[in-house]
Amino acid sequence: MTNQLKQDPFASVRIPEFRFFAIGRFLFIMGLRMMGTLVGWWMYELTGDPLALGLIGLAEVVPAVSMALYAGHVVDRNDRRHMILRSAFLYCVCALLLLLTAGSFYGGFSSRSVTVSFIYIIIFATGVIRAFSGPSFGAILSQLVPLPLLANATTWSQGSWLTASVTGHAAAGFLIAGLGITGTLCFILGLVVIALFIFRRLGSKPPPAQTEQKTWESVKEGLRFVWTTRELLAALTLDLFAVLFGGAVALVPVFAKDILQVGPVGFGWLNAAADFGAIVIVVILTLLPLQKNQGKILLFAVGGFGACMILFGLSTWYWLSFLALFLAGILDGISIVVRGTIVQLKTPNALRGRVMSVNSMFVNSSNELGQFESGLAARLLGVVPSVVFGGCMTMAVVLATWWKAPGLRKLQY
Repeated sequence: MTNQLKQDPFASVRIPEFRFFAIGRFLFIMGLRMMGTLVGWWMYELTGDPLALGLIGLAEVVPAVSMALYAGHVVDRNDRRHMILRSAFLYCVCALLLLLTAGSFYGGFSSRSVTVSFIYIIIFATGVIRAFSGPSFGAILSQLVPLPLLANATTWSQGSWLTASVTGHAAAGFLIAGLGITGTLCFILGLVVIALFIFRRLGSKPPPAQTEQKTWESVKEGLRFVWTTRELLAALTLDLFAVLFGGAVALVPVFAKDILQVGPVGFGWLNAAADFGAIVIVVILTLLPLQKNQGKILLFAVGGFGACMILFGLSTWYWLSFLALFLAGILDGISIVVRGTIVQLKTPNALRGRVMSVNSMFVNSSNELGQFESGLAARLLGVVPSVVFGGCMTMAVVLATWWKAPGLRKLQY
């Protein structure tokens, strides 16, 4: 019976509580991705400076990374459902504050510089929330499904996340064009509020029993586990440096307006191209999971991602740029599924909050610091050379990992 469940690609979604989680997370992430797309477009309209886009990433990643280890300790010692509810509520507050900031600016009550400052402050606050929400979402998964279905649930969870991303990115472009900044923010606020109510349908998820530890000892236990689990450490490090240097997606507003010369709708589709490719491959991997050589496939996927970034940077044709990002999304989707499955299968339940916090540190560092690196490199090198440089560095990181981490290269699960 257990083998039949493991072979059923829909096994985890037949569990009602997991369905509530997946639907709520879908709406929640969709709202957050729409917010990120909107803020990038809005900030570039306000400043016309690609470095401003990088500073958005920096404003969010500093609190997200600096508080992540403590957040993991808190998640492992609190009801994970309550942590998710608190995070969703606080995101509602941030969306409302952005809406009030937009209304004040477009109503003529605040200046451009004041509006930019308020946006940075609100994004900083979302970084604090992310430090706790990321580990909470990752840690609760093992309490929603039986252990034999954890790999299947991880793939569905990643698929839900990626589908929400592509929907949010694409919809944001259409909504900005049709409703403007304030109307789009109203829509985002509505999505997060609905997600909050869906999360309330989850049952209580108390932390596993564990011995009392001081905060720093608890944090060190999580770090020690990641450090001694070599395959896990190699997979996280690969993601950190690959996405750090391959974060060209942060410059999509610049490419859309200045190089490809498309409006908000074209920008929305371009911004969604990578996520669309990722969700296509995640659906395929959900129905036809990888059976062997997952570590080697992960390395090839990340190397191909770097090559796609080079193609995107050199392209001056809209559809070629879209194709490059779409292919990058397919390869990134493979790496997300493999890496996420490694993290879930290798981590004991009592350490999930802390290990997920370390994982979120790597993810947040790679995404937001990658966004900052892209903005800074664009200022120093120019937009196109910075993207090509980042793609080359991503491929170099893969070669170094192939040579230095044979355990990851040989990994199978």
